[in-house]
Amino acid sequence: MDAPLYYELKKPSNLDPGKKYPVLFMLHGMGSNEKDLPPLVEGFENEMFIFSLRGPIIQPPGYAFFTFQNFGSPDRDTFDHALRTLEAFITYAEQHYPIDAENIFLMGFSQGSIVSMSFAIQNFGRIKGVIALSGYIPTFVKEENKTKNLEKLNIFISHGMQDPVLPYAFALESKNFLEKTKANFSFKSYQAGHFVTEENYNDLRTWLKEQLNTE
Repeated sequence: MDAPLYYELKKPSNLDPGKKYPVLFMLHGMGSNEKDLPPLVEGFENEMFIFSLRGPIIQPPGYAFFTFQNFGSPDRDTFDHALRTLEAFITYAEQHYPIDAENIFLMGFSQGSIVSMSFAIQNFGRIKGVIALSGYIPTFVKEENKTKNLEKLNIFISHGMQDPVLPYAFALESKNFLEKTKANFSFKSYQAGHFVTEENYNDLRTWLKEQLNTE
């Protein structure tokens, strides 16, 4: 079986035979690629598998996971296809690597964050935790899942208060949804635009380390 998406992989150098490891799947933003996010979690490959995925849609100067119907509203066909493809890739990884199905994490920036949060919500119980950087939960995802109790879903969500690409108000709307569905989330805001600050970098690494230490 071929991998559903192109990817780069970092993993522990000395794998313990018979052991299953936590895993992190990383999804970049629109126009970027699989090399964008790995520096944010450098060093974590000593204790987990880290897959950095490339979006299937060409979006110069890089790639994308879905397209937009209009501002703030993903095209539903390409969006649903992105979620199905992510599910297929996770299944592929489980079949080919010694990863722990109880300790699956997603991490995304911008539209990668949108996919990550949406997938975890729609496939509740599949994902242990999400690092959502500068993204939001689409309206149709919130509407279709508003009655769910997500108290066992762990989410680190962060956003720049001066974000000119995806407004900070989008993040506040996502925060409101997570509160109503009782998700276990940490919400961080920064005096920044559409990028990851040093403080954001430190906060997300602290959160991930805490999640791994509570297994």
